[in-house]
Amino acid sequence: MSSKDESLRFLLEGGVVAVVRADRPDELVRVVQALSEGGIRAIEITLTTPGALDVIRTCAERFRGQALIGAGTILDTETARAAILAGAEYLVAPTLDPAVVKMCRRYSKIAIPGAFTPTEVLAAWECGADLVKVFPATALGPRYFRDLKGPLPQIDLIPTGGVSLENAGEFIRAGASAVAVGGNLIDRAAVTRGDWTVISETAQKYVDAVRQARQEKP
Repeated sequence: MSSKDESLRFLLEGGVVAVVRADRPDELVRVVQALSEGGIRAIEITLTTPGALDVIRTCAERFRGQALIGAGTILDTETARAAILAGAEYLVAPTLDPAVVKMCRRYSKIAIPGAFTPTEVLAAWECGADLVKVFPATALGPRYFRDLKGPLPQIDLIPTGGVSLENAGEFIRAGASAVAVGGNLIDRAAVTRGDWTVISETAQKYVDAVRQARQEKP
């Protein structure tokens, strides 16, 4: 993408952020390809995965213009800068660290810190977050997003944790700007046996669910 604004628009239009973890770097690259072929535009590679920075570098080049590659589980500015230099266009964190948000702004990258309560969500936004990851969303459910969007309509929210095909559309209808999906999206057994078609087909189902939910929103 040629600018941060274009990257952000690209991510939000797609509506699904894939959260990718794998045991081996070669698996990661193949998973990213399968997700992209299934229509997912934003793919987050978590830095808890072995060789994550090398995979980000490889995928940022290989899928340029086709998928937006980001880095997840960013906990400090050193890791943030390393991910940006490797080619990550957006950084995702489970918590709010204003210094990490500042690092993103310095390099004109998308900042997606994590928050849980309304106070934390607002604090993240006021720090300069482009989107706010509501984590963990598992116990909160879609209704929580409807409640948050009442007093905070200006903040783009993304649920992470517990998002599935059954509730992805509900989160969108409740006000989420996109959904982030990890374990429910990537079938570990399919990865082990190299059945990439299964992953692409599941990715397409999530993309379709988000598109349908957006059409149904009042």
